[in-house]
Amino acid sequence: EVQLVESGGGLVQPGGSLRLSCVANRLVFSRYSLSWVRQVPGKGLEWVSDISRDGRSTSYADSVKGRFTISRDNAKEMLYLQMNSLKPEDTAMYYCAKGSPEYSAGTMYPPQGPGTLVAVSS
Repeated sequence: EVQLVESGGGLVQPGGSLRLSCVANRLVFSRYSLSWVRQVPGKGLEWVSDISRDGRSTSYADSVKGRFTISRDNAKEMLYLQMNSLKPEDTAMYYCAKGSPEYSAGTMYPPQGPGTLVAVSS
């Protein structure tokens, strides 16, 4: 069973930055595209960003484009989400998700970890 564990969330003021990380267990990391999704309590999942197996292709939701950057380090088997210029509406639980060997931008894959909470408030 694949396990994904997110970290790096916290409380930050509007305009601040956070860097989320995701580590995968029992996964041949470099074989899959990866993504970040988020969920506001009481609302549905929102796709945020994804990245191809080799890291050369990325895509972003319009709501985060220009502020968030997704990256991966296959040697370290880590996925990252650098979040800058954070807004209160970015407040959510953030999850990483395993995609597929073939990259398909914008595809929603189910979260497979506990998530990390990001709260943006003054």
